[in-house]
Amino acid sequence: MNVWIAIGITVAGCYAVKLAGLLVPAGALERPAVRRLAALLPVALLAALTAQQTFSTGQDLVLDARVAGLAAAGLALVLRAPFLVVVAAAVLVTAGVRALGW
Repeated sequence: MNVWIAIGITVAGCYAVKLAGLLVPAGALERPAVRRLAALLPVALLAALTAQQTFSTGQDLVLDARVAGLAAAGLALVLRAPFLVVVAAAVLVTAGVRALGW
């Protein structure tokens, strides 16, 4: 398939999804189940992306320095550290573990 055809199909699909979202009646969006789903879906997607980026390389399951960094970030979150401290803890622990050769 030509790359430009794939790009055109993707553009059309994105536009159709956006249009479908605009055509949904406001009453349907006010339902409690829809509101709960809208609140929880981004969290679930971010958690899945974090797990995929941390524990895999291509098709392989790996345990390396990224796991230690994620654990440090999780600990910082449990201790209610500010966001920049959480990121800094993850970066420093990951770099430290990699520097030690793991």
